[in-house]
Amino acid sequence: MSDLDKETLIDLTKLCRINCSNEELKTLLSNLQSILGYIDQLKEVDTEDVPVCNHVSVEIETFMREDEVSESLDRDTFLKNSPSHVGGMVRVPTVIKF
Repeated sequence: MSDLDKETLIDLTKLCRINCSNEELKTLLSNLQSILGYIDQLKEVDTEDVPVCNHVSVEIETFMREDEVSESLDRDTFLKNSPSHVGGMVRVPTVIKF
């Protein structure tokens, strides 16, 4: 298994600026050790004759429609369907506040 001890985890939490209590550190250490153990198990799997696969659905046809150019809505119709608009533009909720 990969070496991950409490001291290494404490160093990582400091680097990531994550504050953890002792209980949270114990739980996090246990969970991460479990994940790393699973990865070590996966490393043991023989993948010598398995072809490289960049996409899992290579042989599956796409069921999406083709893109087609069509007329767009005129501005007045579009703005009538928006919940709020100002000066001919759609008003959206603030995402980033300064």
